[in-house]
Amino acid sequence: MSRRVRGPAGVVPGVLAVLCTVAGCAPLPAQPPAPAIAIVTAAPGILASRAPIVLLGEVHDNAVQHAMRLDAFRAILAAGARPALLMEQFDREKQDDLDRARRGPDGSHVDADALVRAAASAGSGWDWAHYKPFLALALEHDLPIVAANVSRRDAFRIAMDGLAGAGFDADVPADIAGRQTEQIVNSHCDTVDAAQGRKMADAQIARDQFMARSVGRWRDRGVVLLAGNGHVRRDIGVARWLDPALASRAIAVGLIEEGDLSPGEFDGTVVTPRQPREDPCIALRARHRRG
Repeated sequence: MSRRVRGPAGVVPGVLAVLCTVAGCAPLPAQPPAPAIAIVTAAPGILASRAPIVLLGEVHDNAVQHAMRLDAFRAILAAGARPALLMEQFDREKQDDLDRARRGPDGSHVDADALVRAAASAGSGWDWAHYKPFLALALEHDLPIVAANVSRRDAFRIAMDGLAGAGFDADVPADIAGRQTEQIVNSHCDTVDAAQGRKMADAQIARDQFMARSVGRWRDRGVVLLAGNGHVRRDIGVARWLDPALASRAIAVGLIEEGDLSPGEFDGTVVTPRQPREDPCIALRARHRRG
């Protein structure tokens, strides 16, 4: 059952008690932990595991959510786990750049800024101020840093030519294809039709499949995946492409904003205030009319 935690004000009364009654957690602290940590802490065996599989969602520009996820990441490390850090923010072809930058010239100290300079894709649009603290922690604890995304260039090719030609599994269950298409149409403010949305959904599915492959590669060490909420959904995201044994070990945490729907597709949900932003549909519809 998915549990919802409201933040940043605190934990919904009884959430930890209910989960720990079921999971047999350690005694609760006198003061409840921050919301994102609460879900990770209460999940069966996560902090006790030396190889946790934690899929942490996000709304990409929500600063509160990034701070909460960073606290959850710290909690996992403080418990003794040393998972690989998988990041949607780095495209897969940048892995060699990441690794070279990580080694540094003549073994010199490397910081998060150096990794971003070396491996950030031009025009990606990520606000790296949100992600550098995760990179710094990974460097501090000597964790693998894994580029887990399919690039826009490859995504466009997949949308045009399909999954199989790019080495992905084209046998997509109907429910995944349908819900992914619906998400694409909705997120593009109805500027694409269902046929276009279905092609674009293949690119999203390829990203989920690649992230799942990356999780599988690091399963023995453990994984923390940083990705958008759509990728960490249990019903249509990364978890659907994991083998059942690995999927059963994973916890998928959605961090959503007040007013957004979350129909129970996560193991746990943190609800945060909305990040102030302009309505993205205004600019998207304007571009659609121009072009």
